[in-house]
Amino acid sequence: MISKKANNWAAIKEGLHFVWNQKTILSAISLDLFAVLFGGAVALIPVFAKDILHVNEIKLGVLNAAEYIGSFIIMMLLLVYPMQKKQGRKLLIAVAGFGLCIILFGISTNFWLSLFALVAVGLFDGISVVVRGNIMQLYTPDDMRGRVASVNSMFINSSNEIGQFESGLAAWAIGTQLSVVVGGCITLLVVFMVAYKSKTIRNLNY
Repeated sequence: MISKKANNWAAIKEGLHFVWNQKTILSAISLDLFAVLFGGAVALIPVFAKDILHVNEIKLGVLNAAEYIGSFIIMMLLLVYPMQKKQGRKLLIAVAGFGLCIILFGISTNFWLSLFALVAVGLFDGISVVVRGNIMQLYTPDDMRGRVASVNSMFINSSNEIGQFESGLAAWAIGTQLSVVVGGCITLLVVFMVAYKSKTIRNLNY
């Protein structure tokens, strides 16, 4: 009898194999994964609040909440005004906007500008999450949904944690603000590469 552990490992491999060969899903996951891995600034917000923006604990709390506020706003808007066409192009624009706002946050020394940048980060990230979620549902057969969802969760969730470590390491190596700016620039580079390589994402409509 095949062990449960062997069955689980076979299911993981099957999910990875499917995602690797389904280029639309792979491109969508890659965009989000690398944006979070290199463009995340959440871990460094306390450092920005204390050493760069020189704000108190209340404003630190506002900065921590800003990205989630942006995500909530865009989710509510998309419920009322869903995207009707050119979702692939909008995904690329959203991740590029995410990268640009990370750069803006990195160079800002003004609380209100930093707050605006983080809210905008949440807005763009919310668009990315919605489009990627729809791609996962529409391009995955019913019998593969669980495995593909697990692969997506594994990579995206781990990229959040690894991204925070990367942010701290980069801040230690090259400085807090420069590390965030460089991360935003890498995010833009990833968007350019995916847009150049993946015609299916550029022309995606669902």
